[in-house]
Amino acid sequence: MSCWDTVQAYAFRSIGVGERLLPRSDFTLCEQVTLIGSGLIWNIYFGALALFFGFFLATAVALARNSHHRLIRKPAEWFIFLFRGSPLFIQFFLAYESFVLLPKNGIDLNLGFVTLTASTGWLTRAWAGALIVLFLNTAAYSAEIFYGALRSVPKGDIEAADAYGMTGWSKFRRVIWPTMLRLAWPAYTNEAIFLFHATTLVYFSGFPAWRQKGDALYYASYFADKTFNPFIPYPIVAGYFILLTLVVITLFGLMNRRLNRHLPQAARTRIRFKPQVLR
Repeated sequence: MSCWDTVQAYAFRSIGVGERLLPRSDFTLCEQVTLIGSGLIWNIYFGALALFFGFFLATAVALARNSHHRLIRKPAEWFIFLFRGSPLFIQFFLAYESFVLLPKNGIDLNLGFVTLTASTGWLTRAWAGALIVLFLNTAAYSAEIFYGALRSVPKGDIEAADAYGMTGWSKFRRVIWPTMLRLAWPAYTNEAIFLFHATTLVYFSGFPAWRQKGDALYYASYFADKTFNPFIPYPIVAGYFILLTLVVITLFGLMNRRLNRHLPQAARTRIRFKPQVLR
């Protein structure tokens, strides 16, 4: 089988398109690159959706934490503290316990919008359960970033909006929210990068890969176990995530330019990737 045939057979295997059986022996470099790249689709899925939905929840939580009403502020503070204060891997474990073991033992969890019972087994799949954990985790971290930026909005901008006659939603949409995003965007870019990196933890979580349709690390571990040589598949995973990081930096850099387009060139902030050793 040529390399092109391998790409056609395995490029979209992780989403159920192409060859169903994994190669068993005589692994080629093309097979490893193709299958690991196929698994990266799931990492992009986790990161992109969690980031998209987490952005809106983070904005709401940041506004709630900035509220003067205790009944609104305290739940937001505890939400941020809970997800920032516990390791992401433990959150995966606890979510899996809630989605699987408790309903299985006859304990139903009423969350208001859904009741977790044995019939809600779809939450035990990685595409749903792991996504929910990543969504809540990044929303908590992003909310803290947005809250700090919200507190840093210059009072002069708010006073100017008041003098112009803006009130309520109009002032927030046209003055406070754009300024908050402009101040928070460099730090939020680093959170987005870390979120995509954190999607590799889905492989180690309790959420199983359905029909061997796993993420990039799933296929890398498969090849490492079969060949007893981790020095080929894992660097391939690292290479893919480096490319993914460059894409994220580029896209967020374009958005950063748009947010700062009204400022002089010397006053515009630049996107700089600062790795987080511990979280």
